[in-house]
Amino acid sequence: MATGLNRIREMSLKDPNMVFTSVYHMINYDLLYKCYKALDGSKASGVDKVTKAEYALNLEENLKDLVERLKRHYFRPQASLRVYIPKGNGKLRPLGISAFEDKIVQFALKEVLEAVFESKFCDTMYGFRPNRSCHDALRELNRLIMYENTNWIVDADIKGYFNSLEHEVILNAIKFRLADPNILWLVKKMLTAGIMEEGSWKPSTIGTEQGNLASPVIANIYMHYTLAKWFEVKFKPTCRGKCGLVIYADDFVATFQHKDEAERFLKEVAERFAEVGLELEPEKTRLIEFGRFAEENREKRGEGRPETFDFLGFTHYCTKGKSGYFCVKRKTSKKKFKDKVKAITLFIKENRHVKVSDLIRAVNLRLRGHYQYYGISDNSKSLVNFKCLVMKALFKWLNRRSQRRSYTWDGFNELLKIFPLEEPRILVKMY
Repeated sequence: MATGLNRIREMSLKDPNMVFTSVYHMINYDLLYKCYKALDGSKASGVDKVTKAEYALNLEENLKDLVERLKRHYFRPQASLRVYIPKGNGKLRPLGISAFEDKIVQFALKEVLEAVFESKFCDTMYGFRPNRSCHDALRELNRLIMYENTNWIVDADIKGYFNSLEHEVILNAIKFRLADPNILWLVKKMLTAGIMEEGSWKPSTIGTEQGNLASPVIANIYMHYTLAKWFEVKFKPTCRGKCGLVIYADDFVATFQHKDEAERFLKEVAERFAEVGLELEPEKTRLIEFGRFAEENREKRGEGRPETFDFLGFTHYCTKGKSGYFCVKRKTSKKKFKDKVKAITLFIKENRHVKVSDLIRAVNLRLRGHYQYYGISDNSKSLVNFKCLVMKALFKWLNRRSQRRSYTWDGFNELLKIFPLEEPRILVKMY
């Protein structure tokens, strides 16, 4: 089955204008079995409470029946179980937990959509794409700011992006490159399956559930035609100066040489979004002076140092490198730093009665994950501070395992010689 999807990828890459009209047959037993194998069995189950292990009891029969129902259009996805997870700003993010069988179909749909659309996506898009990462997006933004005459930055966020995607726009966007009516039927079925919240079924007439395995690629298709392609084809050619765009999921940064073009972009992108049911988040959208000459220009006007902006968990700021030339650097944003410290401190507190060696091993796993993301050039200080606060939290909660004080600082440091904490490391080069 992988061979068939690879052939679609090759055809899509070779002919960017090709419209695929018959790919539904790719969602067959082999692909569904592959998707079944790839799914994590430890994830929460949906409204029917069926787990991967339970589905596997009659796996061959279940998959054959699923293929037949898909083939005859008898397949009916179940409602997603609505749960809420806390966001860093104190608000809650809605998440949809799908039934296990629906996850298999979502995964297969994602594979097909990705095979058709991945090669067509603009290079400005980095989120939810194979072989692309947050760090790649940061490197591209670095290049735009340092080498493309950037003087102004539009730092923007889209309000409730996944929950605002209009179903008709989604289907029309998919039709541009994938006009198979069976695939469009399946996409519509997935989008309109509804949600189950507090025991009541509610229709889903707009948006795509975060938690649906096909949602990321659907969101990218929407973003490609709504913003990325529009910027490349419609807006950029009208600019007299240099400009650029970096998109990651529903966050994006646009760079401009001239202020008036940055202001015009803000106005026109808002109008463009209104056409497709989207809206900029006012509290997270800003136009700031930023770049090689920002410090000098602001100093002349008596406006102080250049402003900073946050993108992908990092605060970007203007400074000079060791050679004395302009450089843009990044550090962990205060909000993300605070959230990460809070999360790992809570983990230590809740697991303080675990065997010390096991607890430190688990803490080290989290430290390594933190360093792998935030361990980028020029961010050493934030990493060291993070490790220091984790060490203090460990000391505090190990001393609250009982009414007696377990460790002095000298004793704790001796413990860390036996079970050392992971040392901060710069793992990602930005230059």
